[in-house]
Amino acid sequence: MKRIVIIQGGGRPKGNTAQLIDHFRRGAEEVGHSVEVISLLRNEVKGCLGCNACRYGKPCVQKDSFNDLVPKIKEADLLVFASPLYFWTISAKLKAFIERFYCIAEEDSNPPLGRYEKYPEKDCALLMTAADNFFWTFEQAVSYYRFALVNYIGFHDKGMLLAGGCGDTNGKPQIGKTDYLEKAYQFGKTIYNKS
Repeated sequence: MKRIVIIQGGGRPKGNTAQLIDHFRRGAEEVGHSVEVISLLRNEVKGCLGCNACRYGKPCVQKDSFNDLVPKIKEADLLVFASPLYFWTISAKLKAFIERFYCIAEEDSNPPLGRYEKYPEKDCALLMTAADNFFWTFEQAVSYYRFALVNYIGFHDKGMLLAGGCGDTNGKPQIGKTDYLEKAYQFGKTIYNKS
C-alpha cells in the first residue's frame, strides 16, 4: 500500500476543503493506504527567499516548519495538494510550500525538459474547492499545478478533483449539498487502482 501525504493549503478548519480532504482520506485509508494530513494552518511555511543557501542537500535557513516536513515529503509515495480557490489560483500558503521544494532538489548534470535540477520521484494529485463554478473557474490553478508540479518538478499526475459551486464565500460550507464529497471518497479509494 502507498504512503499518502495531503497538504492542506488553507481554508477554514471545518470548511469545504477540509471536508473534501476528509472524504478523500477515508476512501484511501479504507483500501489500506497510510494517510497523513499536514495543515498549513497549523504549520507555518514561509515563501522561498531565493538565497540559494540550501543548494544541494542542505536544509533551508528559514526557521519555520518546512525542514521538519521534508522527511514526510521524501517518504511519501503520493503528495495531494489541497486548497480552496483564492483569487483564481491555489492559496498563498500552498504556493509558499511548493516554492520551498527548491531545497529538496538534487544536482543534475543533464536535467530533462529545461529543469535545472532533479526532484524526488513522486505521484501527485490536486483537490480544490470554490464558490464559483464557471467553465474557467479553476483554469489558472490547474495551469500552475500542471506546469510547476508535473512539467517542471516532474511529479506523476494521479488526477484532480475540482469542486466548484460549494456555496457563497461569506456563508457556511455548502459542499455537503453537492456530490463532491462522494467523489472525493471514491477518488481516494481508487487512486491506485483505476481501470
